[in-house]
Amino acid sequence: MKLLIPALLLGSAMLVTLESQAQTQPTPAAATPAPAATTPTSPATQNPAARRVLAPRRVVAPRRAGAAAPTRAKTNGVMAKDGLTLQDGRMVLTELGRTAPIEQDKRLLNGTLITTKGQVTSVEGATTQLAEGDYVSLTGRITSKREMVEADSVRKLVAYDLKHPGKRKELEKAREKAEKEREKAEKEAAKAKAKAGR
Repeated sequence: MKLLIPALLLGSAMLVTLESQAQTQPTPAAATPAPAATTPTSPATQNPAARRVLAPRRVVAPRRAGAAAPTRAKTNGVMAKDGLTLQDGRMVLTELGRTAPIEQDKRLLNGTLITTKGQVTSVEGATTQLAEGDYVSLTGRITSKREMVEADSVRKLVAYDLKHPGKRKELEKAREKAEKEREKAEKEAAKAKAKAGR
């Protein structure tokens, strides 16, 4: 049903376009009667321009005269989240995929002030010093490096469970079984030692 409605809309739009072209541009074939065709032809096969449907053009801001073409930021395949991070004792801003250290204090949209040394002052006046690797979103939310590591490990576990359903449970059962066998072997060894000592 989802595909049927757009297909019908596209077909009706093509028919309207073809009818308007036929009304505005009389063709020489219309003046003389054409012989009866043995195979039916659709309007799309008669007009080659009607077969091709182009996507709408993308709106692009014009370049300034003398300005160099914009370059894309080089990444290692992992897109960094927009925000500020304390790295090597200075704040680094990532915005629209581009990362650069900040040269002066940055005020976020919610009024939070972030200094170049990693001191965050909220709108209420509470001041926090960021530790190495801590992250501040562009909305002013502070995330510690430990929280990011925990979230990343949970994300990895979820991805592993999706890729290998039930595998972690099997591994846990196998570990418990090996532990029980080891304890049993230790008990038997202790009994044998006690028996030999008598």
